[in-house]
Amino acid sequence: MSEKKTYYITTPIYYPSDKLHIGHSYTTVACDALARFKRMQGYNVMYLTGTDEHGQKIEDKAAARGVTPKAYVDEIVAGIKELWKLLDISHDRFIRTTDDYHVESCQKIFTQLYEQGDIYKGVYKGHYCKPCESFWTDSQLKDGKCPDCGREVYEAEEEAYFFRTGKYAARLLDYYQQNPQFIQPETRKNEMIAFINQGLQDTCVSRTSVKWGIPVPFDPAHTMYVWVDALSNYISALGYGNSAYQDYETFWPADIHIVGKEILRFHTILWPAMLMALGLPLPKRVFGHGWVLLDGGKMSKSKGNVVDPVILCGRYGVDAIRYFLLRDIPFGNDGIFSNEALINRINSDLANDLGNLLSRTVAMVEKYFGGALPAARQAGEFDADLISTVAAMPAKVAACMDDLLIPQATQEIFKAIQRANKYIDETAPWALAKDEANKPRLAMVLYNLCEALRYACVMLAPFLPSTADKMAAQLGLTAADRQYTSLGFGGKADYTVHKGEALFPRIDAARELAELAAGAEARSQAAAPAAPAPKPQPAEAPAIEHLPEITIDDFCKCELRVARVLTCETLPESKKLLKMTLFDGERERTILSGIARWYAPTDLIGRNVGIVANLAPRPMMKGKYVSEGMVMAADLPDGGASVAFFPDDVLPGSAIH
Repeated sequence: MSEKKTYYITTPIYYPSDKLHIGHSYTTVACDALARFKRMQGYNVMYLTGTDEHGQKIEDKAAARGVTPKAYVDEIVAGIKELWKLLDISHDRFIRTTDDYHVESCQKIFTQLYEQGDIYKGVYKGHYCKPCESFWTDSQLKDGKCPDCGREVYEAEEEAYFFRTGKYAARLLDYYQQNPQFIQPETRKNEMIAFINQGLQDTCVSRTSVKWGIPVPFDPAHTMYVWVDALSNYISALGYGNSAYQDYETFWPADIHIVGKEILRFHTILWPAMLMALGLPLPKRVFGHGWVLLDGGKMSKSKGNVVDPVILCGRYGVDAIRYFLLRDIPFGNDGIFSNEALINRINSDLANDLGNLLSRTVAMVEKYFGGALPAARQAGEFDADLISTVAAMPAKVAACMDDLLIPQATQEIFKAIQRANKYIDETAPWALAKDEANKPRLAMVLYNLCEALRYACVMLAPFLPSTADKMAAQLGLTAADRQYTSLGFGGKADYTVHKGEALFPRIDAARELAELAAGAEARSQAAAPAAPAPKPQPAEAPAIEHLPEITIDDFCKCELRVARVLTCETLPESKKLLKMTLFDGERERTILSGIARWYAPTDLIGRNVGIVANLAPRPMMKGKYVSEGMVMAADLPDGGASVAFFPDDVLPGSAIH
């Protein structure tokens, strides 16, 4: 029997300065879905997460609380583990950088790099950002502040050890070229290349002014700089440099590191350079995802503008929160969290599409056949299209997951679910049930629906594990019926169903939002007044090119209006364009917009957008299509686009001023 293929996936290790928020949950849930999917495909998976517990911020916070740093992080880490348990995270290993075996590995790595000349002693003089735990040169600062978080830096000068990062600049660029999939998304790779080309500085890798960390073994007055300590976790957790585990040869190199875009530089420059120096293989891929934004700003523990996932799970259920994060946040770009979007997604996909399909199907099997489908069945019209759609779905989902297109993977599953709902309308089982002669046909219709639901149950398991179990119970599925590797339409001969509770009860959106608003107002009044938080600033302000000055008469010639997207589809002739049908308050119009790289059609259908309504019709794609306007969107710093959406209660045709 051949050994299973391996798959090693990691989250960043989280900094336990305070409770984690929905942004951290997003990263961990996305990794969990990938890990579960690979296990379902038969891989031997190692899914690693953990906590990065050293550094000056922790030292300062512990001192302010009057406790030791270890006592401080122990309390936070216990809460993190409980959160991952709540969110049904299936990690195989949880590493803490305070673990003895990790300390042993880091000291061996540091010593080896020093003895071979890749680490040397010097004096650091420059700028330090405490929140980011990052050193910066004059040229790297943006407007005198940290280029990553925009906060103030302070002058630092102390004896330190340095890693010869600059020595590996050419090798890194060559590796990027030879391994184009190493850094993803592509725009992030271009940023790393530009960073190296501006002159790669050696990296400060120790401090004498901070004691909370791993001591340099041959010079205990120095503490290892947090990034060398943190990055080494990916191999120390496998047993590299220690005897706690023996998994290094099995799982390294990692298949993928998934990290937030703000720490991508450390994972694609410093970490690979360290591995090159150690003579070790590099990870196969590093993916820098975007941020979960709240009202347009990045969530931050230090700013206090965070959403607590524990509260959300308690109100809406764990799987609903998992689904929203996986479906609504574009993996690789920033995504916005709002209560409205969450409730709409629960109602539309989970309650209406999935929940109704299961409850209607099971109810009809019980009503018309006493819960057990007979063997006598008759094929008919519409069967073939449903079967082909459902049977093709697993391969499409797998392709999306291989390309890290997680939202698109969930969309493929729900396309099959929506096709099954349409099949109910096409075949009208309630009409068939009126004539006893139609019972074989009715049995086949309901059997096909049960099979479609079985496919959905299997394919949803990595994303909504609890929901998949509930579906299996109502459909009477065994473990063998739920095997991904042996899926085949018609593979389950008989169905005996058992009606259960609704998977996702529909939420009264207006009432729910009113309750949430009232709760937020009450908390706001109870809180002590505080100075307004500064508006989040981009890491690097884009260069603005101004157009010639116009008069108010010129501006008034532009008719800007709100329009509702009725339909939206991709075009086979273009990877950039989406074709939308919109209602502008008077009529339907077609607009082609170059946003397909950042938005899926389902992200736009039913949403209100801003358009230029009096733009002259423009033939496109060699005259095959005519675009009657333009959708308003903003450029993002990473090269993406953000469409301007308006609330549902803004009527199509409303003027934009």
